Amino acid sequence: MRAADLLALGTATLGEAWPGARLPGLPLRPLAPGMTLAGPAFTVRCRAGDNLALHRALAVARPGEVLVVDYEASLDSGPFGEIMALAAMARGLAGLVIDGAVRDSAQIADLGFPVFARGLDIRGTTKTDRGQLGAVLRFGRASVEPGDMVVADADAVLILPRNEAGAALAAGRARAAREEEMKRRIAAGETTLAILGLMKEA
Repeated sequence: MRAADLLALGTATLGEAWPGARLPGLPLRPLAPGMTLAGPAFTVRCRAGDNLALHRALAVARPGEVLVVDYEASLDSGPFGEIMALAAMARGLAGLVIDGAVRDSAQIADLGFPVFARGLDIRGTTKTDRGQLGAVLRFGRASVEPGDMVVADADAVLILPRNEAGAALAAGRARAAREEEMKRRIAAGETTLAILGLMKEA
């Protein structure tokens, strides 16, 4: 199973198709329109106001992984910016999801590195707290374990348990096929009431 296959379906389809999908419920938005990402989570617990843990993560995270960062929901500093985005791209990382702020948003957007964040802040950080790498995170309403699949697009950030990702992909594909059939029937003139069997309710 490729992360790109999950991303091709999108969070809305996967979230509807798979009951084990987790939604953090946090106000996380892409830095720029069109940003998407998918890959296994590399989890980071980073103390607000300090970004040493992020530097440590960038040194050991593997290609294709997504940095999922608990920054204590802080918007009082920007622990990740253009230089870190360049470092992440050099290691082949798939993106960043952070419950906190970032900086250099225009530069990161120009680089094309996918970032989903709570907000923006230009203030700097210290580099003294090692934080935690590979921890199980409580990420809003969702838990995130290392290796869980992260899928993010304009609609949502979605977490799939790593041992369920293959089944979620199959379920998502089945739902997408049903929706394609619905589109065909709508184009042929049928109503959604008829297609969904809702005539009695209407």
